[in-house]
Amino acid sequence: MHDQPILKVRNLNRQFGAGCRHCINAEDRSLTKNYCESCGTVYACQNISLDLFAGEILGVVGESGSGKSSLMKCLYFDSEVTSGEVLLDDEELRGQNLFEVSSQKKRYIRNYKYGMVYQNPVHGLKMNFSSIGNIAEKLIAAGNRNVGEMEKIGKRLLETVHIPIFRMKEEPRHFSGGMQQRVQIAKALSNNPPVLFLDEVTTGLDLSVQADVLDLIKTIQREFGISMVVVSHDLAVIRMLADRTIVMLNGEIVEQGLTDQILEDPSHKYTQQLVYSLL
Repeated sequence: MHDQPILKVRNLNRQFGAGCRHCINAEDRSLTKNYCESCGTVYACQNISLDLFAGEILGVVGESGSGKSSLMKCLYFDSEVTSGEVLLDDEELRGQNLFEVSSQKKRYIRNYKYGMVYQNPVHGLKMNFSSIGNIAEKLIAAGNRNVGEMEKIGKRLLETVHIPIFRMKEEPRHFSGGMQQRVQIAKALSNNPPVLFLDEVTTGLDLSVQADVLDLIKTIQREFGISMVVVSHDLAVIRMLADRTIVMLNGEIVEQGLTDQILEDPSHKYTQQLVYSLL
């Protein structure tokens, strides 16, 4: 791992609602969990700062409603931030707050610099396209026009994620959940992005299929050296994948550190509850 973060997030805030005198001031907010009872504003992400280093898997863990998926949506530009800064260590984009660039540039970043694997494959795949067609779609979005080259890349990626080549013309809607996730991973990898986001990718899969998908993610990380942010409510997933972990509760980071350290000696009461519920 390098000393310089590849992705740097500072003071990210995402709120739903305008806020009122009881909650607008971050210092003396009066909230129930992350909800203002006076005006109904929800503070999904509160002052989130994190670093992702080259070749690292960063885990983000927390219960449902903790803000981890909101964080992911903001980072991948699926959702607008209220305020904050994100910097990518990239020659073309260095020094620019990516939350403030044009929508055209955001599209460019999603096509070239980021990959995303959603919890529900329906959000990441076109279910009525062939599997290889889904990969080609991402390549075309990034400006590739060479059909032969796209087919070669598509086949290689499907092999990488263990989808049989004879099924490459099949539509993902005919596949099992685990296979759909693997096609999604192949599509996300198609432009060799330096950063990959994975949002609850094993939720709803059978345990044996979960193990296969997690194993695949580990292998890809080793082979491609991609930096990953992995969101999960499941500490067993985080334990297997993440080098470092951030624990979120009510839209805030309550603890962060090396995964082993957090799981063996959690300091925050909420993390302790999470860890002990695993034992």
